[in-house]
Amino acid sequence: MAGGASIDWRFVLTVYRFLPSPPLSASVEAFCFSEGEASLQTKERRLPDGRVALVINLGHEMLRVSHREHADQFQSFHGGVLSGAHSQFSVLDTTTLVTTMYVCFKPGGARPFLPMPATELTNQVVDLSRVFGTAIFDLREQLQAAQTNDDRVRILERFLLARLAWEQAPHPAVAFALASFQDGPKRRSISEVTAQLGLSPKRFISLFEETVGLTPKVFCRVLRFQEVLRRITRGQPVRWTDLALDYGYFDQAHFIHDFQAFAGLTPSAYLAQRGEHHNHVPLPD
Repeated sequence: MAGGASIDWRFVLTVYRFLPSPPLSASVEAFCFSEGEASLQTKERRLPDGRVALVINLGHEMLRVSHREHADQFQSFHGGVLSGAHSQFSVLDTTTLVTTMYVCFKPGGARPFLPMPATELTNQVVDLSRVFGTAIFDLREQLQAAQTNDDRVRILERFLLARLAWEQAPHPAVAFALASFQDGPKRRSISEVTAQLGLSPKRFISLFEETVGLTPKVFCRVLRFQEVLRRITRGQPVRWTDLALDYGYFDQAHFIHDFQAFAGLTPSAYLAQRGEHHNHVPLPD
């Protein structure tokens, strides 16, 4: 079990990151535990990354989240949430997110643990008890009582292993497509991948969406958006036209339109407002 720590100055938090052991490492990117003090800013915009995340609040009883259509209307969730794959930003009440445990799934990695297709969670945040029943309350109590982060990770691993359904693992075509789409400079286009699968485009899209929660086209757009965010450095000038062309956008107007669709901000506004982490934008009260 490998781990590491970093300081998140948005909240004056220490974030501990742990890598899962096999077989969970095929589905889970990392387990994360954060603790510290709440930030002075009470809200932040969370940008989409196309992944599913399980969040358990160990400090507060409630988590509060709103969606882009009603950014000023927060929903309250008891103890923890499952955040489906998003292609839209959401808004978080950061005052309730201080002592927190996360399971960050790989794209498509949550499907073997879910009692429903990932499409039922797309662009949604749902109460964990809706997905895992009352067992989630026992899990939260165990995590709160644990004395060390290693103990917390072992508790989470046991919980997930007990719910791992191999028959719901990603179809080989979906696994191949995900690997191809995320292969950096060797990345293949959707049409190139589809041509190698031996499936009809309609069948492939259906399988992919049920597993990942997004269509291949939307997933690849989100993936490119995330790559752009990682390229932007806070406080550094950016040549937007060059950046757009580097990442395959037809022109700067297309790039700005896509960026706004995901972030709800223009690229320049994002650069001016972003926090330490590229996926989090602090909001004024």
